[in-house]
Amino acid sequence: MDPFDRARELLRRFKGDAYLFGRGALDRIGPWVRQAGDRVALVRGTFAGSDGYVQRIHMALADAGVELATEVRGARPNAPCEDVFRIRDELARAEVDAVVGFGGGSTIDATKAALVLGMAGGQLDDYFGTSLVSKVLRRSSRSLPEFVAIQTVAGSAAHLTKYSNVTDLSTGQKKLIVDDAIVPAYPAFDYETTFSEPEALTADGAFDGMSHMIEVLYGAVGKPHYALATEIVQVGLPLILEHLSDVLNDPNHHRGREALALATDLGGYAIMIGGTNAAHLTSFSLVDLLPHGRACGLMNPYYTVFFAPAIEGPLRCIGQIWRRAGLTTTDFQALAGRELGIAVGEAMLAFAREVGLPTRLADLEGFSSAHVSRALAAAKTPELHMKLQNMPIPLTAEMVDDCMGPVLEAAAQGDLALVPAASTDRWSHP
Repeated sequence: MDPFDRARELLRRFKGDAYLFGRGALDRIGPWVRQAGDRVALVRGTFAGSDGYVQRIHMALADAGVELATEVRGARPNAPCEDVFRIRDELARAEVDAVVGFGGGSTIDATKAALVLGMAGGQLDDYFGTSLVSKVLRRSSRSLPEFVAIQTVAGSAAHLTKYSNVTDLSTGQKKLIVDDAIVPAYPAFDYETTFSEPEALTADGAFDGMSHMIEVLYGAVGKPHYALATEIVQVGLPLILEHLSDVLNDPNHHRGREALALATDLGGYAIMIGGTNAAHLTSFSLVDLLPHGRACGLMNPYYTVFFAPAIEGPLRCIGQIWRRAGLTTTDFQALAGRELGIAVGEAMLAFAREVGLPTRLADLEGFSSAHVSRALAAAKTPELHMKLQNMPIPLTAEMVDDCMGPVLEAAAQGDLALVPAASTDRWSHP
């Protein structure tokens, strides 16, 4: 089967008829929104070229008999807390049946968090963690307004997932709401909106989607969703490896754009059956240095070496995908343990360099030991405990400094050989 068709088949398996996606989806958005409500608010991104798309949404809503009560500016990158509060306040004044979010992951995440605060009340800190929104809603017998999440960027898959990433700009730390209650009931993604994405955003999004798939596979070993996680990686990862360079070399490469959109949507599928872990956890403390996808892409090779003894099956699977894409000649089937991890890590770093992404923390302007300290401190907080538990070998807060600290130091220097060796019963340095 054509790889594009395989990807579409997987997405239909994931969402059934509850997802409006593909080229031309925006032309069908009016009836899609009408299912959610007759009077809506629109939270919209303000990226270059967005006005034309928003005008199309206005017309589609009018044709479908949907009243647009208000239009609200979306969020800045990384969904700052201040933007969440502003969106909450503007939506509260609108008195609508449903909310339409149109933008990238930051606007969709900020809108999710704003809807939580607007309906459930309290402070953002009350909801950082897992299933805390549902707990409050059950206690108050409330439900969140219907949310139509229209994605515009191939990357986070925020329109498909139970995650809302919110950033405290004063501390430079990103935190996470994880709850089935915030999964958008009416997700949509017209892949044509990605055709004008800037080069940097395209690469960031691709590495975010790649990291979703890889990290979920790493954490799935020995679990019921391992076979499905493997299938998602086998379909989605080649779409990125084989098409990202095409798009970066030719922004009008529409088939490549569609490949990236399908792949990052599959990344959303992955994080709804499993969870991300180490690289995502570290990325939450690097928001002042580089975009999220790049941070995950930078860290994953180092954590790959760290967890290698526990993830040999996933590493051989991923290595073979790299080899079939013509990006390496390494025989991964002949390797094991740490040697296998280093080989896969090297292949990852080589691909990052090929598409112009950084591969060591020390090369980032503004990086200092304070970022390592921040990342280690954040990893110990209760609200991010799920990331430690999602790791191939789960960590506790007490293990963070000894286990993650040396990995971060290796990433700072850009040397895979400095990554500690992990085992299921002890942790040791090479």
